[in-house]
Amino acid sequence: MATSPDTSLVELRNVTFGYSDRVILDDVSFGIPRGKVTALMGASGGGKTTVLRLLGGQNRVQAGQVMFDGQDVTTMDHDQLYEARRRMGMLFQFGALFADLSVFENVAFPLREHTDLSEELLRDVVLMKLNAVGLRGARDLMPSEVSGGMARRVALARAIVLDPELVMYDEPFSGLDPISLGTAARLIRHLNDSMGLTSIFVSHELEQTFGISDHVVILANGKVALEGTPEQIRGSRDPLIYQYVNALPDGPVRFHYPGPTVEQDLGGASV
Repeated sequence: MATSPDTSLVELRNVTFGYSDRVILDDVSFGIPRGKVTALMGASGGGKTTVLRLLGGQNRVQAGQVMFDGQDVTTMDHDQLYEARRRMGMLFQFGALFADLSVFENVAFPLREHTDLSEELLRDVVLMKLNAVGLRGARDLMPSEVSGGMARRVALARAIVLDPELVMYDEPFSGLDPISLGTAARLIRHLNDSMGLTSIFVSHELEQTFGISDHVVILANGKVALEGTPEQIRGSRDPLIYQYVNALPDGPVRFHYPGPTVEQDLGGASV
């Protein structure tokens, strides 16, 4: 599914980024459509979380542009970047809650940092966001007293408490049981639609990801291997995409790490 500057909230334009001599993204371009749920997928180490870090300004590209609502994140100064981040929400992998703050105070934290709301209004906002993720009744609990799935939902309430335009999720399904996973997936879709958000999430979980996504971008070997609707991804006959979608152990991504042949190592013994 092609996106254009008019329909994209986020765009990567010819982005190159790497660590030392290891290239992670090599002249990568794609768009994230406004108001939609976009999944970033691909093998581990393919640059999915890196895209989120570039968009948030934690890392800077070596070449290209990272556009957020028509503004280039790569050229923003500290104040401009801080202002852009207020329009973004982030759910970190495993939630990243503050262990010494209650559920209520974890969600209230961005409001205390970025607004001058009265305590009464702050309380109402926090409870509304907790209610949206089904955890209003857990407001007085500590992070150590909630399950992994509940912690992820608390983190989601915190991510949306400032009513952002964009919410980024770094592997929101990782480590969750089937019930919690299904709940997290439904929340991403429901909150995106009910709040008019644009959502980007990194995922390896195929069934739930395809079930809630409008747009899928698969990264491989530093490039965009394919982007489109879940149906287009499933229907691809590209060998790499086919292997990934069908979880095949061998294909373009080889089962055996490159090395000497069996004959060279074992003198002709079969393995």
